[in-house]
Amino acid sequence: MIDRYHLRYFLAVIDQGNFSKAAAACNVSQPTLSVGISKLEKTLGKTLFNRTNRRVELTDAGARLVGYARRIEDSFALAEHDILGTGSTVTIRIGVLVTTPRRWIENFLVAHRNAGAGERVEIIEGRERDLHERLSRGRIDVALTIIREKAGKANSEKIFTEGYSLAVAMTHPLADRAVVRGEELIHEPMIVRRHCELLSETSRYFTARGVRPFFAARTISEGRAMSYVRAGLGITVMPDSFIGEGIARPHLKDFPFTRDIGLVFAPHIEGDALKSSAAIRLLSETIEQVRAEGLHDRRTR
Repeated sequence: MIDRYHLRYFLAVIDQGNFSKAAAACNVSQPTLSVGISKLEKTLGKTLFNRTNRRVELTDAGARLVGYARRIEDSFALAEHDILGTGSTVTIRIGVLVTTPRRWIENFLVAHRNAGAGERVEIIEGRERDLHERLSRGRIDVALTIIREKAGKANSEKIFTEGYSLAVAMTHPLADRAVVRGEELIHEPMIVRRHCELLSETSRYFTARGVRPFFAARTISEGRAMSYVRAGLGITVMPDSFIGEGIARPHLKDFPFTRDIGLVFAPHIEGDALKSSAAIRLLSETIEQVRAEGLHDRRTR
């Protein structure tokens, strides 16, 4: 029979990344945690982790166990909270794509705090591939990211679709233009957003038009990219949701790319329990509200 504390040790290793941190999180010694994991592996007759000096990785058997372990632990927590009136608050682990505006999450967290919701949220930032890896391994419950066809309708929830456009300083000669042709940017210094999911497509777009710009900056921070644009260091291509004071967003002619933004739920999530939770509903509503305000500001400028 599987003991609950063995599953807690198992999940702690996944969440913390190694045995020593997992032991500290569970308030036990590392040998105690290691013995617990070994007992769990003996009970199941399967090795759950590939252990090396530098890292710990799930085996195929371990990856299959994650979903069951999460559901069991969540059920225990809910029982303690709802029936006994004790136990820890349910935590929803939300992965956030790094190429989304920080205002979405900031406003959500403020709204969540003001609502006094019983659910606790944990934010984990990452690139699209990182988030999907965490979802598959059960390290996050839901990801705010780009919705791809492979996600499947049952396991995802689209919030909206948006395009990409130029970001230029309000003082830039192109700021008042509604549409700009790529060929016009041949002498413009540009800011490279290194985490941009369309980096290759954007490069090919400008190369095909004979534009080989001077790159004034390369950054992994969307906020810093906007700061560079606002200061007049250069221009860049960004998703339309990035609206900021002192920045104009003219459209780029013949640049048809779009992205679907929404929520992708981890395989261990069953039914509509998480999808209908107060925190998840509030997250979707906040993003839609912030986006609507941004579109209004853009139209009235």
